[in-house]
Amino acid sequence: MNKKSYHFYAMATILCWSISYVLSRYIMDEFSAYSISFLRYIVASIALIALAPIIKLKKIEKQDLGWILLTGTIGFFLYMIAFNKGLETVNATTGSVIIAMVPMISSILSNFIYHEKLTKPQWFASSLSFIGVLLITLLPGGFTINYGLLWFFGAAFCMSFYNLLSRKLVKKYQAIQVTTFSIFAGTILLSIFSFSAFRQVQQASGLAIFCIILMGVFSSAVAYVCWAKAFERAENVASVSNYMYLTPFFTSILGIIIIDEVPGWSTIIGGILVLTGLVLFNSKRFKAVEN
Repeated sequence: MNKKSYHFYAMATILCWSISYVLSRYIMDEFSAYSISFLRYIVASIALIALAPIIKLKKIEKQDLGWILLTGTIGFFLYMIAFNKGLETVNATTGSVIIAMVPMISSILSNFIYHEKLTKPQWFASSLSFIGVLLITLLPGGFTINYGLLWFFGAAFCMSFYNLLSRKLVKKYQAIQVTTFSIFAGTILLSIFSFSAFRQVQQASGLAIFCIILMGVFSSAVAYVCWAKAFERAENVASVSNYMYLTPFFTSILGIIIIDEVPGWSTIIGGILVLTGLVLFNSKRFKAVEN
């Protein structure tokens, strides 16, 4: 198999994820954060069922159902709510910068939970990203707390914990299978918002409904299938996960084009520091240096 072929799948995923920030912001006037969360993943679940022959889902053993429920709760139920609540007050580009920190946050959590050692340069890179986050947080309004950012940090930690929890399952099942069943579990939990969501659908414009379908099919179902395919074909995890650093760039471009949302200087300057820290954190040179 051609190992270089992962680039197409990784790039397709990032483009699909990038547009979700912009489209979610676009339809906030017609749907609540909770309704967007449910509708996006009910569409995604239907799409994944349609893709089942391609995914070749393996039956989950009874003793692993609890893990699936937990990963679905943290990685899709809580994550999706935090993600969309954050977008109520945070622009798409800023949100994408925070979520781009997930691989680094996962590694730092692994240091404490699984005792996976981090090098001193990696801690330096983490500090650089943290400074960038402070600039994004503090420059726009002094020391005023933007609760949307707190929601996004919650979303980033949810996805990071999801990554750690899914480790146990990917030893037995393929990553796409774990993700698919976790999405099913998360969708079932999100169904508590189904009544208000369907009521809002009746009042929504056709364009807003189309955005929901677009995110459900491409930003969720297709994106996760492509992401899993990229990991299958790549030589190492970092080569794929590093593509996440392109998300803020594509999100900012799409934000300007679709919703005329221009990121502020605090986001640009802070974002550059965050992404620089993330790139350094995952560079081979920084990983090679021992404490």
